[in-house]
Amino acid sequence: MAETDVVTVERDGGVAIVTMNRPERMNALNPALMRRLPEVLGEMATDDSVRCVVLTGAGKAFCAGGDTRDIGKAADAMVEQARTAPDTPPARTSEDRIAWLRRCSEASRILHEMPKPAIAMINGACAGAGLNLAAACDIRIAAQSAVFRMVFSTMGLPGDYGGAWLWTRILGTARARQLFFIDEKRDSAAALDFGLIDGVLPDEGLRGEVLALAHRLAGMPGDGLALTKEVLNAALDEDLAASLDRESRAMIEARDVLVDLRRKEKPGEVS
Repeated sequence: MAETDVVTVERDGGVAIVTMNRPERMNALNPALMRRLPEVLGEMATDDSVRCVVLTGAGKAFCAGGDTRDIGKAADAMVEQARTAPDTPPARTSEDRIAWLRRCSEASRILHEMPKPAIAMINGACAGAGLNLAAACDIRIAAQSAVFRMVFSTMGLPGDYGGAWLWTRILGTARARQLFFIDEKRDSAAALDFGLIDGVLPDEGLRGEVLALAHRLAGMPGDGLALTKEVLNAALDEDLAASLDRESRAMIEARDVLVDLRRKEKPGEVS
C-alpha cells in the first residue's frame, strides 16, 4: 500500500470523511499513517470548501492505537543501518525521536483547533492513541459494538497524542486519572456513562446518522461555528473576564459577517 493510501478522503458536499485505512491492522498507527494523518487533516483544516470533518477508520475498527510491530521494525532498521553502514548518518537520538513523535501528534492539535467541527465516527475498537485522537474531535459518536481502552499504563507508558490535556478537560481531573491509571476496557454503554463519547448508535445506522449530523453542521454559518469553536477552546485556559472579552468580540464579528451576507443577498433591504 502506498503511503498516501493509509489515509483516504471522501467528499460529500461540505463534509470531508477522513478514514484511517489500515483495516488489516485495525488502523493501528504505523510510521506511514502517523506521518500522513496530520498532513491530510491540515489540508482539510484550510480547505474552505470543507465545512465539517468526520474522522473514522476502515473496516471494523476506529484505531487500535500504535502499531508496536511496525514501529519496532522501523527502530530496529535504523539501528541496523547505523551498525552495518558506519559512514551513514547515525541512528536517531532520543531528541530526534521526540521531535518526530511531536510532529505526528500534530494530528490532535489540528483536529482540536481547526475552524470547523470535527466528529469522531467510532466504528469499532478505539484504544490508546486512537482514543486520544477521538478526544481531539468536538463530538464523538460510537457504534454499539465499539470498545474502548486507554492501554498505556499497562504497557508502562504515559500516553501521547494529547490525551492528558484533552481528557483532563473533557472528563475532569479525577476521571482522567481513572481512565489512564486503571486502564479498564469499556463497551459503548460504559463509555457513554463514563463520558468518553457523546452518543451510541446501532452499527448499521452509524454512518447515516453521523453524516446527517455532519451535514447539519456543514449547513450552518461557517464563520459563526469557527468563532464558537475558538471561544470554547480559549475558555479552557482563560479567566472569566478574558472569556467575556473574547465572546463580545466574537459576537460582534459574527453579526457583522451575517449583516454583510444579508446585504449581498438582498441589496437595499439591510441598513
